[in-house]
Amino acid sequence: MTAGNTSTVARGRRYEEAAEHFLLDQGLRTVAKNFRCRAGEIDLVMSDRGTLAFVEVRYRARGALVSPLETITPAKQRRIATTAAAFLQTHPEFATKPCRFDAIAIEGDGDALRFDWIKDAFSA
Repeated sequence: MTAGNTSTVARGRRYEEAAEHFLLDQGLRTVAKNFRCRAGEIDLVMSDRGTLAFVEVRYRARGALVSPLETITPAKQRRIATTAAAFLQTHPEFATKPCRFDAIAIEGDGDALRFDWIKDAFSA
């Protein structure tokens, strides 16, 4: 891994952590972070009053040409849904819970971050 990639990964983790804290402040509970399987990765798995939320975190600096939510393409949505199914297979205690796919768009710099939380951002 190159130094640039390490920097990008560290920055991504920092924004995922900020999103997690934002959701915790909204009353959600963390179930898992960075769940990985062959199909892909889910940034956050949160519990929202009995519903399991698979959360994709996206960040863009202020002035970016594309909004963070526009970067969650149909192909990315399919990978997230496949990864969510793998999560449910490996964690059968959640298999009967209602599920949804959320997205959190983070824009801004430093301490001036703006969060846009979209519940049920897409369907599987």
